[in-house]
Amino acid sequence: MKKLLFLLCIILMATPVFGENWGIYFPKDGARPEGNATDEHLLQFDAYFMGNVNDEKVMYLTFDAGYENNFTAKMLDVLKKHEAPAAFFLVGTYIRDCPELVLRMVEEGHIVANHTMSHPDMSKISSKEAFAKELTVVEEIYKEVTGKDLPKFYRPPRGVYNETNLRHAKELGYKTVFWTTAYKDWEVKNQPSHYDAMSKLTKRAYPGAIILLHNISKTNAEVLDQLLTKYKEMGYRFEDLEHLTRSFSIGTPTKTTPPPD
Repeated sequence: MKKLLFLLCIILMATPVFGENWGIYFPKDGARPEGNATDEHLLQFDAYFMGNVNDEKVMYLTFDAGYENNFTAKMLDVLKKHEAPAAFFLVGTYIRDCPELVLRMVEEGHIVANHTMSHPDMSKISSKEAFAKELTVVEEIYKEVTGKDLPKFYRPPRGVYNETNLRHAKELGYKTVFWTTAYKDWEVKNQPSHYDAMSKLTKRAYPGAIILLHNISKTNAEVLDQLLTKYKEMGYRFEDLEHLTRSFSIGTPTKTTPPPD
């Protein structure tokens, strides 16, 4: 039932309800991707969808995890092989149910971040108290499991948000992280082919890209080594979200420039 509910939430990703539904598109090959909010607008809330790295070929790897499908360990093996830091946006129940994997993420230098306790439509939550509870319960579970404070990075479930949410997150000390590049990888019984995964994820590479993958994807587990190898061949390196936030100076977001050759 838990898996079914999580999948139903993810399948609704393309259906906005009360808030904005995060979206990204590439106007043309070689053009900087655009979101449904600008850098300038998001920065006032400490929110991001790509890095402010100008022509620097940097990527940020992120994974959303609502439950374990026995692929995460393999993905961690690949990240370790490539010495690639990643951020895992975890639902609170995942941290509670999979402490060994969470500890491994932390020990191997990855950021564990907040994906809420119950994966709700956060745009329906208007009070700051209710909003905060979805995040603070995750903080408490993470502290119990690791003995550490949870890093203050947050991703709204399904990318559904509103400005009140962004403001609440900032007031709670969080930086909201959307994404630049993603593809339909979350349907476990309808997985994309290796060709489709590689084609979509490499065509949408761009300096400063935040890559979103789901840990429940068999295809992701099978192509991740090839994907990271290809990104390296394209001249990219991988950095963590601390680097992402440092790459910005408020008031001077990334300008539209073509990627380097």
